[in-house]
Amino acid sequence: MAPLTCFKAYDIRGRLETELNSDIAYRIGRAFGEVMGATRVVLGRDVRPSSVTLANAVAQGLSDAGVTVLDLGLSGTEETYFATTHLDACGGICVTASHNPMDYNGMKMVKRGSAPIGQADGMAAIKSLAESGDFAPARPGGQIMDASATRAAYVAKLMEFVDLAALKPMKLLVNAGHGAAGPSFDALATALDATGAPLEIIRIHHAPDGSFPAGIPNPLLDENQPLTAGPVVAHGADMGVAWDGDFDRCFFFDHEGGFVPGEYVVALLAEAFLAKEPGQKIVHDPRVVWATQDRVTALGGQAIQSKCGHSFIKQVMRDTGAVYGGEMSAHHYFRDFMACDSGMIPMLLMIELISRRGQSLKDLLTNLRAAYPSSGEVNFRVDDQAAVIQAIEARYAPLALARDEADGLSLSFADWRFNLRASNTEPLLRLNIEARGKPERVAEKLAEMRGLIGA
Repeated sequence: MAPLTCFKAYDIRGRLETELNSDIAYRIGRAFGEVMGATRVVLGRDVRPSSVTLANAVAQGLSDAGVTVLDLGLSGTEETYFATTHLDACGGICVTASHNPMDYNGMKMVKRGSAPIGQADGMAAIKSLAESGDFAPARPGGQIMDASATRAAYVAKLMEFVDLAALKPMKLLVNAGHGAAGPSFDALATALDATGAPLEIIRIHHAPDGSFPAGIPNPLLDENQPLTAGPVVAHGADMGVAWDGDFDRCFFFDHEGGFVPGEYVVALLAEAFLAKEPGQKIVHDPRVVWATQDRVTALGGQAIQSKCGHSFIKQVMRDTGAVYGGEMSAHHYFRDFMACDSGMIPMLLMIELISRRGQSLKDLLTNLRAAYPSSGEVNFRVDDQAAVIQAIEARYAPLALARDEADGLSLSFADWRFNLRASNTEPLLRLNIEARGKPERVAEKLAEMRGLIGA
């Protein structure tokens, strides 16, 4: 059979019909069951119409491999992660395209214990077997069971992350983007309300709708942020939260509708954990680091750098026992959530942090923004990525005070630093610049490097 191009480094993504269809989904499910030696596998799916068809095909493939499929139905990726461990399953698959275009879909997969599956410990073998179709004879005993009731236990787990007694009255606006977040959030909101949590909640774009009438939910894009920012101001909300399609990422807006860049969220969530557990380890990615590193050090914690990407962050979390890990791309990972990412836990932690500090989210950010201005991630489409990185290195490396090649090229100077790296998923170079208290330095160096890159 033809090679399967939908297999990526640590998940599956492809264009519908040409790269991913029901036949391929069946083969992936069948191969997953065989390679993982699975007897029980959790299966979830997002809101896209194609996800129903693909999930049914995966379920049939797993069932033909003799696997009991624990079907969550419509759910978030993090619910698959949770259920895999909670139900003691051999692995989990969530059929989701997250924030990809409408003509795409994909799958996120984990093994026992909700650990990521790398190339060496299963992904390459699953791909090879799905490509060849050389399956063992169908095994008896496979079945599909409704496991949607697991959501109650998932919500109970989320509630463990917040000190309900600390919460102060707050008006919260949430934007589910018509993705999978709505029903899961409603279950969480019901549990919070039952405890008397003093939250007034405004819901927008809430009902799941795979046609995405408000656009594909990706709040990281500048053009999508007014969808949340405007209603926050209009409703007089204290804070806004928006999710992507499978809600493994969440994004914050202050009471004036200001979007909160991801690096400052990481620093604030690090503070939230270190206030409760002093001395803990905090994992961060290498793109924009000074706000997190300095805040963690000042609070007596230990900052640990990891390469970008969920499989790397999760492994560092497991290896070090870090209580929390964050990426500026809005992925947040938690030791007590199987070292997996969640888009609901950060919301709870931010609500509690604002309550404890007695300040607005904007006020919490004022000093961080002033002390650590940054460019945000700037993407360049270039023909020869290696040549561009080499040219940047030749220009700046002789002047640098510190150099780091853990993930791309990071060079640090007296009052500014940058990270330049090739994307893991797209033909792009990604540049991040930060400075110490000098926004003009960020602007100067960004203009300078734009000229050198010439894209």
